[in-house]
Amino acid sequence: MSGSTLRLVQAAVFVAFIAAWETLSHLRVLDPFFFSRPSAIAERVARWVVTGSIYLHIYVTTVETILAFLTGSVLGVVVGFLFARWTWLSRVFEPYIKVANALPRIVLAPIFTLWFGLGILSKVAFGVTLVFFVVFFNTYQGVREVDRSILYNARMLGASDRDLVRHVLLPSALVWILSSLHTSVGLALVGAVVGEYLGSARGLGYLIQQAEALFDTTGVFAGMVVLSGFVLVVDAVVAALERRLLRWKPPGLAEEPT
Repeated sequence: MSGSTLRLVQAAVFVAFIAAWETLSHLRVLDPFFFSRPSAIAERVARWVVTGSIYLHIYVTTVETILAFLTGSVLGVVVGFLFARWTWLSRVFEPYIKVANALPRIVLAPIFTLWFGLGILSKVAFGVTLVFFVVFFNTYQGVREVDRSILYNARMLGASDRDLVRHVLLPSALVWILSSLHTSVGLALVGAVVGEYLGSARGLGYLIQQAEALFDTTGVFAGMVVLSGFVLVVDAVVAALERRLLRWKPPGLAEEPT
């Protein structure tokens, strides 16, 4: 199936779904109180856009997502690299890393709200806990996967520790790190929205939570539509960035798992 045909099929599925939803709502097969209507949802989104009330919420969620992504990624790269380079360090902290990774993140959100308040910082902290482990494990695996013979040959050619890090270890781990970009950004966004949903004064998560508290089904779905559009934009930006940074990667090379 060609790309244009695939897009047409996808668009047809979307149109059919919206048409069926609208029809069933008008026929009262789906109660509009519980399911709303696509026309009402589109009207609500259009009103938010025209009045400008949605832009502050998008801005706050964007800032929280970017800060959580950057902070969690930097920490994950640094800690993962250190653990891969010094095995004694990974052996000492291995049980703690496993416990922290297995801990349901949602239980941390109220604690971060208590520590950092309802502002941006608590959402960033929550997002960092989601991003960190993805980047950490990818960095750790990327460094550990370096062929030992390459390291030995580099040593024989007089490479210093700095040369090994710069020319061998980091390029090897870079493929793994960049391959996790989509997952990391998605998790940063999840952290921001969930944190806003649990306690905030603005943001897309707050918008959805407020509509839910008022039994405003149209508002909930409208918030989800805006959030979906936000996700598509972020995914497109990350995809473009990933293609740019991985231009040197041989074509046809299988993607590393995340």
